[in-house]
Amino acid sequence: MPEKIYRILVINPGSTSTKVSLFENEKVRFEKSIFHDADVLLTFPHVNYQMPFRYEVITNMLAEEGISPASIDAFVGRGGSACTQPGGITTVDQKLYDDTEKAVGGSEHPAKLGVMLAWKFALNYKKPAFTLNPTNVDEYSDLARLTGIRGVYRVSHSHVLNQKAVAEYHAKTLGGKYEDYNFIVAHIDGGITVSAHEKGRMVDGNMGADGEGAFTPTRIGSVPVLQLLDYIEAHSVEEVRLRCSRAGGFVDLFGTANADTIHDLVEKGDRKASLVWNTMIYQICKMIGEMSVVLEGKVDGILLTGGLMRFDDVREGIEKRCGFIAPISVYPGEMEQEALAIPTLRVLRGEIKPHTYNGKNVWNGFEGLDL
Repeated sequence: MPEKIYRILVINPGSTSTKVSLFENEKVRFEKSIFHDADVLLTFPHVNYQMPFRYEVITNMLAEEGISPASIDAFVGRGGSACTQPGGITTVDQKLYDDTEKAVGGSEHPAKLGVMLAWKFALNYKKPAFTLNPTNVDEYSDLARLTGIRGVYRVSHSHVLNQKAVAEYHAKTLGGKYEDYNFIVAHIDGGITVSAHEKGRMVDGNMGADGEGAFTPTRIGSVPVLQLLDYIEAHSVEEVRLRCSRAGGFVDLFGTANADTIHDLVEKGDRKASLVWNTMIYQICKMIGEMSVVLEGKVDGILLTGGLMRFDDVREGIEKRCGFIAPISVYPGEMEQEALAIPTLRVLRGEIKPHTYNGKNVWNGFEGLDL
């Protein structure tokens, strides 16, 4: 009997792009990515308002390829913004959609649109929808959670999907499993997150879309609190929220999130562009150093991934400052599309069962402590 062919549409919205792949079982039928500059996305006052725009982008991609959405067996999207979740694949349902739309988890990253778009397609064409390793997978150690303000905690908002996919792939190249090693994984693109992975768990990292870590093409990164308060007094809380996730970094400093444009200026010797670009690299290195301390210096590899790794000077800058910590490996772009597709295929084949979203956070505070 011939093997059954399952069609899986992978939907991956990023802070500056929409990437879509159609898999037929393990094979990619087509893959497209469209860049959206800040002047387009900032016309939408809220991330949720991008839904019709992104949906149309995807339907146009499918039409150009002669693919009917009705012929697709499952829709899987990148996720985030709901309650924190365990790692692995999860069925998208109305509860997960609603909590994602409301951002009950506190993060308004465009990744959330992956869940929302997958569910819209699923409803329209009566097919299942899934998500995998959303940005709010929570495996943090308690030491990574506490802050100096009672009731305010650090939570996991990171590029979990790509970081875990890259770590798992790299572990195989070493002849082992993800759970055998300690890695520092840096996802460097429109958003930048750096995480410590200890024996198969992401135990710490920066909250990339929440104003923590290096500034990026679209985000402000860490800013001294008192200076930020002064800024808020002259502007507004909403303006700062926007700059944390979509309108900071290159967008605020240059008016564009296009890294190619900024890097062209760097290559031409532009002083402003060179200072901004090299400061971003410097701040990434500081984050890697922090994660090496989290792992007590026991680091089997530093893995660099994401779209900005297409620029050699990013790698060179990190090697110069961080090469003493551990061997550095580079995986330009990301491995998210396949990471989303293959577990979905395994669910369709009945090989694994997906999680069911329960609307509860993985971690609910320090029990018995007044913190």
